[in-house]
Amino acid sequence: MNRKKSSGSGKKGKILMLLVIVLAACAYYYVAIPAINIHASGFWGFLIAFVVFCLLLYAGKKGVHSPGEIRQFKLLKLGVGLAGLLVLIYVGGSILSSPIVNAKKYRDLMVPETGDFTEDIQQISYDQIPLLDKESAALLGNRKMGSMVDMVSQFEVSNLYSQINYQGRPVRVTPLVYASPIKWLTNMRQGIPAYITIDMATQNTELVKMKDGIRYSEAEYFNRNIYRHLRFKYPTYIFDQLSFEIDEEGTPYWVCPVKKFNIGLFGGQTIGRVVLCNAVTGDCKDYKIEDCPTWVDRAYPAELLVELYNYHGTLINGFINSVMGQKGCLKTTEGYNYLAIDDDVWVYTGVTSVSGDRSNVGFVLMNQRTKETKYYEIPGAEEYSAMESAEGQVQNLGYKATFPLLLNIADEPTYFIALKDNAGLVKKYAMLNIQKYQNVAIGDTVKQCEKTYLKMIRGSSAAVAGENTKKVSGVIKRMAQGVIDGNTHYYIVLEGHDDQIFDVPITDFLGIVKYDVGDRITISYNEAEPANTVVSVEGAAGSAEGSVETEGVTVTPEADAA
Repeated sequence: MNRKKSSGSGKKGKILMLLVIVLAACAYYYVAIPAINIHASGFWGFLIAFVVFCLLLYAGKKGVHSPGEIRQFKLLKLGVGLAGLLVLIYVGGSILSSPIVNAKKYRDLMVPETGDFTEDIQQISYDQIPLLDKESAALLGNRKMGSMVDMVSQFEVSNLYSQINYQGRPVRVTPLVYASPIKWLTNMRQGIPAYITIDMATQNTELVKMKDGIRYSEAEYFNRNIYRHLRFKYPTYIFDQLSFEIDEEGTPYWVCPVKKFNIGLFGGQTIGRVVLCNAVTGDCKDYKIEDCPTWVDRAYPAELLVELYNYHGTLINGFINSVMGQKGCLKTTEGYNYLAIDDDVWVYTGVTSVSGDRSNVGFVLMNQRTKETKYYEIPGAEEYSAMESAEGQVQNLGYKATFPLLLNIADEPTYFIALKDNAGLVKKYAMLNIQKYQNVAIGDTVKQCEKTYLKMIRGSSAAVAGENTKKVSGVIKRMAQGVIDGNTHYYIVLEGHDDQIFDVPITDFLGIVKYDVGDRITISYNEAEPANTVVSVEGAAGSAEGSVETEGVTVTPEADAA
């Protein structure tokens, strides 16, 4: 009788133990949501933790007296051996996947092409230059949110601020988040009602309200949390950093890159697929990386691209050389920025030697959608040296420089830097030639800064006259007047040249007030800006008679001669 009771209680104990193990495993999986994939470190951690937990449950008895206890002891030994084997596989896989034994494979994960700077990077107009960094964008976003009295008590602004190309404009976009768990509880049914866009060139900040709220995000709990939502749909996918983007119609999406491991168990990570999750409906579409829609700007995280290039640069002559001799070894500089080219976002960073000097041997551009990489062998100043040089020009004001943006100004690779005050607001702008960074052009506006910079790199008007000088003659078709910084400017459009507007300050050419629509003039200028922009006509003040020599510009009235 006692044996039957003992046998029955033993079975109940085993069932209870099994139930505890299953519940614990489910709870761990729901919270940690590891990918069920042998390439995922979290999956191995889950297996090892599961075996150790089972061992702890079996290790309660002391001594070995009965056949049942002997079986338990054997199971305990088997469990210890299994746990040791899992740890051995994990450690061994990590070593065999490392650059120590796979230097050539790591080097070839990214193969940069040699690019032509003037062909690949076209000069852009003022209204397309991203003037703000992420910190400045966050200030504008928080300020915009503070003005929305109907939302500010319930929601806050996420700190994501993904930089994208939206309808041909450089834009940062970020969703709202619930202000607290209580606010989530009271608003979860409707979801998050809006997201914020910030035009990086014009600084225009817009809170975009939606008919249907965002129901899948990082701010959600339980099954609507974006990471848990993705895990249950794709249990074997190993996701990299998610980014928040909007398509060309303004529909919010989570762009979810899927890791691909090319070397052993854990090595050689690239991106193999991209999952696009509609942030409103939760619907997901799975694409191979080469089939990713062109409106997506960030399939490859910037940090991953930088890491891949560093593998290529440091392992160019093998692993031992990367540690010992370091012959020919290159690495990226600290920090990076973004550049919009042909509806794609490229990561820009400088390239320097591993010796840690303060100069660059060139720079790279890396496409965040395709991983295409271009290297430009243009030696010059390292970014932080350029930032210090710009700060030195305004040291009396205490402004701090943002990380440089690479621009093409008059076919010259140029650092463009915003200078911010202690409140994080942009006050001035600086331009430095990458190869001659000691000379810094400073301006209160981008246009003013560029004019100073062009004068600096080109010298006097005599120096720039010649093949770069453009001359246009024609009858004045339109003429308008405006005031900028207290000075009167005349804006002129010539017949047959509707794509150009000539800006003539009255302080530089007083005689322009005598002329009107129908008069004929000749304008000679150095075309620093592309078509469809305002061509500035500035220089020393002149009279109504004859020509006025300016910074590569001549304005010759011809009405009297006609």
